[in-house]
Amino acid sequence: MEIGTPLLKDSVKFLLLGSGELGKEVIIEAQRLGIECIAVDRYQNAPAMQVAHRSYVIDMKDYDALMAIIKREEPNYIVPEIEAINTDALIDAEKMGYNVVPTANATKITMNRELIRRLAAEKLKLKTARYAFANSLEELKEAVAKVGIPCVVKPIMSSSGKGQSIIKKEDDIEKAWNIAREGARGIGNRVIVEEFINFDYEITLLTARTANGTKFCEPIGHIQIDGDYHESWQPQDMSQSLKEQAKEISKEITDALGGYGIFGVELFVKGDEVIFSEVSPRPHDTGMVTMITQDMSEFEIHVRAILGFDVSTKLLRCGASHVIKAEINKYAPKYDIKEAVKVPNSKLRLFGKPNAKVGRRMGVALSYAESIKKARELAEKCAHSVKIY
Repeated sequence: MEIGTPLLKDSVKFLLLGSGELGKEVIIEAQRLGIECIAVDRYQNAPAMQVAHRSYVIDMKDYDALMAIIKREEPNYIVPEIEAINTDALIDAEKMGYNVVPTANATKITMNRELIRRLAAEKLKLKTARYAFANSLEELKEAVAKVGIPCVVKPIMSSSGKGQSIIKKEDDIEKAWNIAREGARGIGNRVIVEEFINFDYEITLLTARTANGTKFCEPIGHIQIDGDYHESWQPQDMSQSLKEQAKEISKEITDALGGYGIFGVELFVKGDEVIFSEVSPRPHDTGMVTMITQDMSEFEIHVRAILGFDVSTKLLRCGASHVIKAEINKYAPKYDIKEAVKVPNSKLRLFGKPNAKVGRRMGVALSYAESIKKARELAEKCAHSVKIY
């Protein structure tokens, strides 16, 4: 394909819907290839807006506001990066001839836990946790009785663990209902109740659908706290047979969704079995580790796959990432990084979020070493050395 000059006639445009830390890295990689980038989010000065050619602040759940920007910008590619988007607008935009990444339908399905779970479990017959749905507190009680305790409750639409909680006893049900309602990103009260799987470990298998076929990165191990990514490492040690199972599941679900780009497929591993959990049609939080482990990061892979170019998933070395979280609430926070930058084999990625909130992810530390254990230790040390005030 031909790529023009940004801000001039015949430029190739990315319209990024969602401008967080993942979108920031996507724009950086896109701009390296001469792509004109427009960032959209619900608040001003979001991370990706700081590196985009221009930006807009709107409620992306507002059909008219979103469609107005699409018609004004006439992008070559619409690249969703978060869940809180009016997917009906994306479907209509695709009918009008716009290229939605990976497809409008894939975006709609994956942003709704009910749709993706029904596709995986009921249509594709993939192994998943037992599940049920509820629209009210009374229905939630019935769903919990059906699935069994312990179980996990999540809003149908949310991200980064928002609205997610574990029910360990009957007294937790009403609390879980309230948490889900407060953390939901969509409209309505519907939740999914999932069997709690006591897995051995969980992985993300980054799966790239490209013009030259499907390619897989080495599996990424990770730890989540309250449903939110805390640290990750690559590669996760697992048998070849388990790897093949993971690849088969990931290819089946991404083939069903279609389109080009990278998908973050989340899987549980228990014994000799791989169990499907979720899939995101874009770069994944846990995949930030690829910025220090791979020939091409997940962000470069995503951009190249979108454009129809070949990609490399080659692993160069062992590495780990660890989140840097705020412990204060403050507008325009400052960072003391003098100790963090002394940690060997390590790099910082501070996102530049204008508001610090207790528990909010403000950056990541990336480290490499001769072993995963050492890389994790370095990443943790680097992350914990950053002081936010």
